[in-house]
Amino acid sequence: MIDYKLKLIINENSIKNRVKEIAKKISDEYKALDNVIVIGILKGAFIFLADLIRHFDFPVQVDFIRIASYGSSTETSGTIKITKDVELNIEGKNVLLVEDIVDTGLSLEWVINYLKSKNPASLKVCVFIDKKERRECEVQIDYTAYVIEQGFLVGYGLDYSENHRQLNGVYEVIFDE
Repeated sequence: MIDYKLKLIINENSIKNRVKEIAKKISDEYKALDNVIVIGILKGAFIFLADLIRHFDFPVQVDFIRIASYGSSTETSGTIKITKDVELNIEGKNVLLVEDIVDTGLSLEWVINYLKSKNPASLKVCVFIDKKERRECEVQIDYTAYVIEQGFLVGYGLDYSENHRQLNGVYEVIFDE
């Protein structure tokens, strides 16, 4: 077992306020649209997605996609596969894709291209945390809650080997040397 500590980076109140701000911006842009489907990328985005849509002032349908690209380590495996596909038909619909964290961008780019192949009317992306420092490919992100440059993060849906998703804040994992 690797020893580590958690250092608070973003507190619960900051997250609540920022989610409300992003939801307001999305609501302003989407409330005139019909057929809106919000798709969360499991497992990490489920908490952010749930909090986000509670603040929308327009009707939405919700679905999820789950991909596997991370193992138990802190690095991507480089291979992406679908382990749970979307169940709603998104053809001709306005899709908002919600992701917890974007670092290299490879997984998100893959999901975007996959969803585009299903011919939605529109596709926008909302991410909780953007870690641009690790970007390996450019991806269009339309709504971003936070930009954080470094650190391995957990809490508010983010995990380390399936642990710490339930934390109300976001923490950096500090590994003991």
